[in-house]
Amino acid sequence: MKRQLLHTPEGVRDIYNDECEKKMLLQDQLYHILRLHGYHPIQTPTFEFFDIFGREIGTTPSKDLYKFFDREGNTLVLRPDITPSIARCAAKYFGEEELPIRLCYMGNTFINNSSYQGRLKECTQLGAELLGDPSVDADAEMISMVISCLKAAGLKEFQLSIGHADFFRGLMEAAGLLEEQEEELRELISNKNFFGVEEFVETLNLEENLKNLFGMLGNLYTGSDELSAARECAASYPRILKAIGDLEELHKILEVYEVSRYVSFELGTISNYQYYTGIIFAGYTFGSGEAIVKGGRYDRLLTCFGKDSASIGFAFVIDQLMAALQRQKIDVPVERCVELMVYKSAKRQKAITAAATARAVGRCVELMLWDETKQRKDYEDYAARSRMTNVQFFA
Repeated sequence: MKRQLLHTPEGVRDIYNDECEKKMLLQDQLYHILRLHGYHPIQTPTFEFFDIFGREIGTTPSKDLYKFFDREGNTLVLRPDITPSIARCAAKYFGEEELPIRLCYMGNTFINNSSYQGRLKECTQLGAELLGDPSVDADAEMISMVISCLKAAGLKEFQLSIGHADFFRGLMEAAGLLEEQEEELRELISNKNFFGVEEFVETLNLEENLKNLFGMLGNLYTGSDELSAARECAASYPRILKAIGDLEELHKILEVYEVSRYVSFELGTISNYQYYTGIIFAGYTFGSGEAIVKGGRYDRLLTCFGKDSASIGFAFVIDQLMAALQRQKIDVPVERCVELMVYKSAKRQKAITAAATARAVGRCVELMLWDETKQRKDYEDYAARSRMTNVQFFA
């Protein structure tokens, strides 16, 4: 029984020693970037009412939520996603604010998935939300900030794939697809089965321009020329045309930010979160099969909570980012500055005073009473295992 208590449940893990220090340092680095851009920290509860993440909101399916009840019988859930919580807060505390609101956050999310391929059920997310700004300039600011964070983390090779929610929805609308057909197409795209997408499109009776637009779902890279071609094909489809126009304008602004080389436009980019209404994006790098950052525009989410506000945001999956850095052998430098002071009872006052003096000038000190069953070498070995910079004895 005691051995069983040492194990964690499936999908969660302990983080300790160097890995924990590096994770905390990485989080501080990314958070610093967000603060430099004027984003203000906010904390939301780890669990909320079920309806905050319900079907109407368009977030995580009910079967993937950790659900439980409070004393009054209300259904509560551990948050699977922090964005709806931010939306709720903004509607409650900034309901009358008419100018843009910039918020940033860090916290753990919980999704009761199948844990295939070692996927964690508890992950740390760090993100930002820009509320009240419907412009493409806001989209570009968020993309630029994501790239600044990835560079600050030490990554040199990464790519942001950018699409638009209304490109896909416009295609569904123009083709008059049924819900079952849309789900089939979504699954094919999610699995990168573009041959299957081609076969699916062949079964539809589409006019030539619309058929060409469907064919662009499989393009892994769409440059400015391809966007121009897509715009010509979309002349008769206002929703698709607006989406392409947004992406073209975004491309121009990203060139001003001088970050366009980190960006690729993929018209087949889709998201499981149904609340996205505009651009959607995901960041990838070597050593991680999952996206290390995801985001997008959600102009109607806050209306679910009583505030009419265009919004855009993103979230880093810190655990995925850490894994990618490790596999690329990119070190998160941790400063070793802890000293060990070991004292015997007779020297207690001298040792405590010395430790207090050192801490007052910013030195990190671990103070330890000498166990008479231990030798000096035991403490020296302990300090070496703990990578301490110095050992001082008061005997």
